[in-house]
Amino acid sequence: MSAMKLSICIVTLNAESSLRKCLRSLKTSRYLCESEIIVVDNNSHDQTVNMLEKDFPSIRLICNRRNEGFSKAINQAIYESGGELILLLNPDTIVRKNTINELLKVINNQPEVGICGPKVLNEDQSFQKSCRRGLATPWNVFTYFSGLSRLFPHLSLFTGYHLSHIHEDQPSDVDGVSGSCMLIRRKLINEIGFFDDQYFAYQEDSDYCIRAKKRGWKIYFVPSSTLIHIQGTGGSNTIPHRSIYEWHRSYFLFYKKHYAVNYFSLFNFIFYLIMMLKLISTEIVYTLRS
Repeated sequence: MSAMKLSICIVTLNAESSLRKCLRSLKTSRYLCESEIIVVDNNSHDQTVNMLEKDFPSIRLICNRRNEGFSKAINQAIYESGGELILLLNPDTIVRKNTINELLKVINNQPEVGICGPKVLNEDQSFQKSCRRGLATPWNVFTYFSGLSRLFPHLSLFTGYHLSHIHEDQPSDVDGVSGSCMLIRRKLINEIGFFDDQYFAYQEDSDYCIRAKKRGWKIYFVPSSTLIHIQGTGGSNTIPHRSIYEWHRSYFLFYKKHYAVNYFSLFNFIFYLIMMLKLISTEIVYTLRS
């Protein structure tokens, strides 16, 4: 296996406990290459920075004075990194012994692959469907949110969003992998640039994968690499109303950038209206429940 240098880049916000577990898992993970870890803290109000300075002094720490969102912060980490390979990693993940090396095998053996991602599992070992995706076209988004993909999980016509017609243990060329763990070639970054920072959070990974595919790179799902993703701790969960707003805003930006030109103005208006109504209703429901 090539000894290409690996830069592990993590963006964190109020995730002290999760980040500690993530970094400890990296210590016990075995990956056969030189590596560095860069953490960008988005002005956490917990003890994240103190914990990093005390318990992980070898990590390169960048502290922002405000919450810059994910895209800007991960771009900071990538800019400061020196590896030929960049691993984006969420602070609420647990790396297993096989996680990184299995991804490295794909990158080393398949030069046409520019981005690859692991099989992501919930804490109960169930499969996180969002770790491999098709294109977020209006039809695929509709079949997902309408529940048609759950009614017909084996029909590709209705499963284009999460590709559930493909077995979760089948290695696959896909249209996108999750930013919770994403291995990227430096050569690809040099070719297509950094993440689009108009996305504060959400959809920046899908956007990046689409841009890579348009330049001829392959995106690959690697189920032999597994990762635990413990959602619901730190990060966006500490700013729920902002998180809801940014999630919907990201879909608006993503659609406008990649798909609006393919549809009539009336269709686009209806799509934007639906997203606006969904945003308002989601914010109201969360407020009433909290």
